[in-house]
Amino acid sequence: MSSGYAPERLRGTTAQKECTIFAMIPKAAYITPMLRVADVRRSINFYRLLGLELMDYEGDPTCPSWARMHSEGGDLMFLLAETAIQGDKQPFFLYLYTNDLTALREHLLANGVNVSEIQRHAYMQSGEISVSDPDGYGVFVGQWGTAEHQRWERDRRERLARIA
Repeated sequence: MSSGYAPERLRGTTAQKECTIFAMIPKAAYITPMLRVADVRRSINFYRLLGLELMDYEGDPTCPSWARMHSEGGDLMFLLAETAIQGDKQPFFLYLYTNDLTALREHLLANGVNVSEIQRHAYMQSGEISVSDPDGYGVFVGQWGTAEHQRWERDRRERLARIA
């Protein structure tokens, strides 16, 4: 529940009847992935091309050991890896959204980034691109258009009605 309260069933001792009470359940929020990277400065420069803003860093400005970047909708942190990064074995990928996929793709290409052609999948008909970051993490960027949003809202409501 969005209020942070969830019902818990407790058995009353006096009347031995079930009653529902509402208890505050602690929750974590604002998920911020932290990627282990070979060069924090290089990661800062790459993710700036995607529109993220540097919020903080630790260590020498020419070779930071940690950094936090911000984008509309979330943050991303980088930690200098203590061991070699195996780019082809990164365990997950990042998914970002943009309002102008064509312009973002052209911007990345103009800055020497190897980026895919725009793909139009059933789940992202307005388009999606993919690129590997300097450490091999997969980065996908989709253009979340009106059609995708309306379809998602309709489907989401139907799914939630079935689980409730």
